[in-house]
Amino acid sequence: MGTQVHLMQSSPLILCVDDEAVGLRIRSMLLERAGYRVLCAPDGPSGLSLLEAYPVDAVILDYSMPGMDGDEVARQMRAIRPDLPILLLSAYVGLPANATANVSLYMTKGEGAPALLANLKRLFSERSPQ
Repeated sequence: MGTQVHLMQSSPLILCVDDEAVGLRIRSMLLERAGYRVLCAPDGPSGLSLLEAYPVDAVILDYSMPGMDGDEVARQMRAIRPDLPILLLSAYVGLPANATANVSLYMTKGEGAPALLANLKRLFSERSPQ
């Protein structure tokens, strides 16, 4: 039992930012089942606050949000943590190049859960030299 708790504490902390509550809840459950710890934010400003308050290992960010879109959030996150892995999610295919300039990876929501987990793993493997 002690080992499991230790694994939980050392597992990567993922920050999910999405204004869509249902999508956020489903993504959070998926990530927790895959062994990640998860923080959720319903908008860009609260996502930025959580990033400053916690040792976040990666961000999964929705592109289309009211007020502050994913590109603006990513730009501000990069100012705080330049090396932070950011995965941008969008319901739209073919975002303009400048919309993905500040993120590590981009995928559409339609690609589904297996692709999301695979892309997240890719972010971590690209980051570490192992």
